[in-house]
Amino acid sequence: MSPPAGPTLLLHEMFSPVIAEQLRDKGRDVLAVAADPRLRAMDDAELYEWTRSNGRRLVTENAKDFRPLLWREETKAGPGILLTSSRTFPRSRRSVGLLVAALETWLCLPDVLGRPPEDWLPKPTG
Repeated sequence: MSPPAGPTLLLHEMFSPVIAEQLRDKGRDVLAVAADPRLRAMDDAELYEWTRSNGRRLVTENAKDFRPLLWREETKAGPGILLTSSRTFPRSRRSVGLLVAALETWLCLPDVLGRPPEDWLPKPTG
């Protein structure tokens, strides 16, 4: 059985494309900025507008720059951002599985399509 339909994600440049690949192997629609030279060339405002116009939620650690973009009046509508922390999800090859598991858990939440525009990714339990 395939996973339930859910939001589509774009992983910000700090995340390995391997994470997106592993989630796609699970049937999820996830892209990685690091895998697309066109997306890597965009500044934060352009990238956020691209996510909005493509109906993707941006997964990022960069709350400082993306929160203001999220809450600007002209950009309020859209899938929003999913924030992570480098303390909870350290950036290393050993952490790829942890982040994949956390994103898969978040994508399986019963209210995933109704989550707030600014949401935080919790570390999976268990």
